[in-house]
Amino acid sequence: MSFNINRINPNQTQVFFHDGRFETLTNEELEDFLLQMGISDTNETIEQSVTD
Repeated sequence: MSFNINRINPNQTQVFFHDGRFETLTNEELEDFLLQMGISDTNETIEQSVTD
């Protein structure tokens, strides 16, 4: 599943899926989502998406 993430404020991030869907997640929900996707280092992932 392909997705992009975009931090919209200090406690919320939008996850945009390539099929057109999106979700707004809290930090805790984002961490759970990324763990389910097999991504364990959430800080590095968020930093990469913000700088990309």
